[in-house]
Amino acid sequence: MNLGLGHLEATRLWTTLAAAFLASLVECVEALTVVLAVGSVRGWPGALAGAAAALGVLAAIVAAVGPALTRIPLHRIQLVVGAMILLFGMRWLRKAILRAAGLIALHDEEAAYAKKTAALRGAGVASGWDRLAFAASFNITMLEGTEVVFIVVALGAGGSGLMAAASLGAVAALLAIAALGVALHRPLARVPENTLKFAVGGLLAALGTFWVGEGAGIVWPGDNLAIPVLIAAYLALALCLVPLCRSRACAVAREG
Repeated sequence: MNLGLGHLEATRLWTTLAAAFLASLVECVEALTVVLAVGSVRGWPGALAGAAAALGVLAAIVAAVGPALTRIPLHRIQLVVGAMILLFGMRWLRKAILRAAGLIALHDEEAAYAKKTAALRGAGVASGWDRLAFAASFNITMLEGTEVVFIVVALGAGGSGLMAAASLGAVAALLAIAALGVALHRPLARVPENTLKFAVGGLLAALGTFWVGEGAGIVWPGDNLAIPVLIAAYLALALCLVPLCRSRACAVAREG
């Protein structure tokens, strides 16, 4: 019996870790593109210092907010946190569906890198400490990192031990992208970002649905084993919507 309960808890922990890792991976790739552009044009001291300062602020937010949420009785916050995670996942799925259907453009890291480097070159040369490089790296790291912090804190508030799993997933993604950035010194244009958005959207929507159900008093069949089923259901629905959106867009275009 204890072995079964341990397996169920492991399912929740690994799902949380995977959701945090994949979500952080997408945001880290986008932040890396700008940091690389800043460093290559304006110099690395300001670029790296800005990114490091933002990471310090984000880590402090997680350290301050995360433990406070874990002290609140689970049933009081599970419904609210679950709804937030569900909406977050649906937003990622919506964007992934529209991009896959061709209704909005896919994110191009090479184009974003070229655009940012051109803008930085036009800003002139700094004498001494480059405040522009620091500010640009700090701002993009904070912008993308804030979304990661929200996901980590929300995922971590869903149950005992989940804060550590969510934090570990986010840190692992950060280290992986940082290592690739150091090794390649170029934007990670080949990362299948929209595929990752599908995966993250499905994971977050499934976890959010599961926690909303638990908060509302629903007893899921199979307990935590319902999470993989929910993930598969959301991904199947999203993939079915892609051709429907594409055909609808074509019909509208013909009518126009």
